[in-house]
Amino acid sequence: MSPRIRIALAALLFSTGGAAIKAADFSAWQIASLRSGVAAITLFVLVPGARRGFGWRPALVGVAYAATLVLFVLANRLTTSANTIYLQSTAPLYVLLLAPLLLRERIRRRDLPVIFAVLGGLALVLLGANPPSTTAPDPARGNIFAAMSGLSYALLLCGLRWLGRDGGADRGISAVLLGNLIACLAGLPMALPLGSHPVTAWGIILYLGIFQIAGAYLLVTSALRHVPAIEASLMLLVETAFNPFWAWLLLGEVPAMLALVGGGLIIGATILQAARSPGVVPTPDVV
Repeated sequence: MSPRIRIALAALLFSTGGAAIKAADFSAWQIASLRSGVAAITLFVLVPGARRGFGWRPALVGVAYAATLVLFVLANRLTTSANTIYLQSTAPLYVLLLAPLLLRERIRRRDLPVIFAVLGGLALVLLGANPPSTTAPDPARGNIFAAMSGLSYALLLCGLRWLGRDGGADRGISAVLLGNLIACLAGLPMALPLGSHPVTAWGIILYLGIFQIAGAYLLVTSALRHVPAIEASLMLLVETAFNPFWAWLLLGEVPAMLALVGGGLIIGATILQAARSPGVVPTPDVV
């Protein structure tokens, strides 16, 4: 496949996470633990470099990734897929605010419109919470988890940039592998006992771990070196746009109008930020 097709396919795989998590006949903690366990095994087997970059720094970044993975699943089971992905997509706001402290990178005046746009989108998504439904039984609590996943995802992005400064590509993929392993082990006590589940439910777990996380991550990282950063960033936004679409198409879940407007603001701010930083290689969405 050409690099652009690989990125597009990866974005589509990422986008199926919300609907698949809702459809799986497991508890949220079981999905979080089993999905990450399968992904960790897949990356360990398929990526030799992931086994060479272990250390305390990748493990520290892996903790942020593990939190992102678990919070994403918990949020998806409680609120709509649209609210989950939109609130997690506020990560650029937190990155801009955390960068001076963690990376010694100053906030520029031209970043202020992005900050205000994401804040406006965040407020609209929170105000546009749907009433409880079958696929979103506790939107208020789910929105809190989703907003927390935006913060932990920002910490992951800062951590990957921190690791990348040493020029060690293996450390980044090791952090992803360790993050999945940590998420699996952290969620396991709440996941047991597993109980009895249909074959289709186990198939969804295997799909989530092998394809939606590990496979999509390998597709996009293998293509990034061949595609301009701004183009790759925009193509990866397919994930944010299509995540609510799959939940609507497969599960009949309809997000609130305010949430859609807020999500549009957040996506627009992300596009603006990407356009202003064309030389920065985007980090793939790995949830």
